[in-house]
Amino acid sequence: MKTDDASPVGPLVTGSEIARLAGVTRAAVSNWRRRYDDFPAQAGGAANSPLYALAEVQAWLDRQRKGQEVSPEVELWQTMRAAFGEQMVAGLAEVAAVLAGARTARLPDGVATRVEALLEREGPVDLVNGLTERFMDSARRAGSDQVTSERVVRAVCHFAPELPPDATVFDPACGIGVLLLSVTRGAVSRCHGQEIDADSARFAQLRADVLGQPGVRIVSGDSLRGDAWPDVRADLVVCDPPAGVTEWGRDELLLDSRWELGTPSKAEGELAWLQHAYAHTDRGGQVLMVMPASVAYRKAGRRIRAELVRRGILRQLVALPPGTATSHALSVHLWCLRRPESTGSAEEIRTVRMIDLTDNSPEDSLEPRPDQVVDVPLIELLDDTVDLTPASHLRTRHRDFPGEYAALRKELDDEVRRLAALLPGLKPGVRPGSLDGATTSVADLARAGLVTYDGPEPVSASEQLDTDYLQGFLLSSVNARRSTSASGTYRVDGKGSRIPRMDIADQRRYGAAFRALSAFEEGMRKVGDLSRQLSEVARDGLAAGALMPEE
Repeated sequence: MKTDDASPVGPLVTGSEIARLAGVTRAAVSNWRRRYDDFPAQAGGAANSPLYALAEVQAWLDRQRKGQEVSPEVELWQTMRAAFGEQMVAGLAEVAAVLAGARTARLPDGVATRVEALLEREGPVDLVNGLTERFMDSARRAGSDQVTSERVVRAVCHFAPELPPDATVFDPACGIGVLLLSVTRGAVSRCHGQEIDADSARFAQLRADVLGQPGVRIVSGDSLRGDAWPDVRADLVVCDPPAGVTEWGRDELLLDSRWELGTPSKAEGELAWLQHAYAHTDRGGQVLMVMPASVAYRKAGRRIRAELVRRGILRQLVALPPGTATSHALSVHLWCLRRPESTGSAEEIRTVRMIDLTDNSPEDSLEPRPDQVVDVPLIELLDDTVDLTPASHLRTRHRDFPGEYAALRKELDDEVRRLAALLPGLKPGVRPGSLDGATTSVADLARAGLVTYDGPEPVSASEQLDTDYLQGFLLSSVNARRSTSASGTYRVDGKGSRIPRMDIADQRRYGAAFRALSAFEEGMRKVGDLSRQLSEVARDGLAAGALMPEE
């Protein structure tokens, strides 16, 4: 439930949340707003997405005794589930046929009785929309991709162009018609759809009839293998195609004329749907295609992506917030294509707009912040990978290169000064070398109980032996040669390694020097990492124009 703690009226709720509180559909809540003068006034939000004070809503529901018993809408839904089971879409189509006035409609007696009772309370439009919403909600809760999610529909509608009344809109994988009917909202005279599931196609068509949209024509069939609308050239094609389907008919369609950008591989069914959609655009027509994020970078689709970019067809790619699509935990993308006005058009496309909304909540505004959008030159996209993932292009352009460069340079300077101070003071030694005089093997020290093992390395187990002294001599080149196997593998070998005999005071002096050298070596590794980071930031900053050489 959404809340607004700063609001003087307390937590706020949406119409959908009121519907869940009362156990009714959103259409029923819309009815209440129109029919009841005492329904709570809007307390926030926009005109098309109002918010209401939760306390006022709960008080109103109590006064009206709504939500305290099973509503007629819930009773109808439960009766339909009992009657139709897994064939719920077929049941929805039968109810829609009754609402559309079809004489051939056949409903079970219990369902028919409840539909008649509800029609006395609300009109056919509210009833069919309410059933559609309830079906979408059940699909969402089940994690099903059977229908396009409400959030995806909202995103497509947001990025869709404004269409004239005589426009043609097409959806080749329309499901129950939610996306197609939402993007047009009855304002377009010609809508065409195709759906492989016959029950879904029938329900979509009947719902359009109930909504009073005579220009909608939806048929059943496999769009890729059997295109029912070969002559349709649309001003806008919208599509949320089936994802991850490998049996889409590639072997049968190898020579199909729709693959003008390249023949999709078996694993790239989504790019087959994209080219099918593009083949149905008129000159200047647009495509809004919902795609899994992986299509933007998979190796198999590189050639087709390159053609989309090279020909100036891909105009915009939007990475939507995670959770936008019911069946995808990760982000999905919205690909926006446009067919040139004519072959060899003088219009020159120089960039692709990349929008990354993946840091947003799916309920947030779909208008990107300045740091979430960038126009990428085509030449930068046409590399070996043709990666169209928005985040990979936004990271470079919105980085604070001057700030990063200055911070890394200071950190490197500080680390180098610290390292210089870490080096121990050393003076010429007295020959012969320490390991050429009297020495003791680590094996003897272990037998005497002076050494134990903490993992692979020996450590002192006595106040007579300094651990840093012990390990420092073991890491010397002389002992390293003794600890290297015939195969060239280095290991700390307690049998072969030896250390010089010294009293504990001298051991500690040597141990302090070895400890300082170990810290110096660790610092040098950090300097190496900082140096690589600094070089990368400097090089990328110079290439991006965010940095320039001093005079």
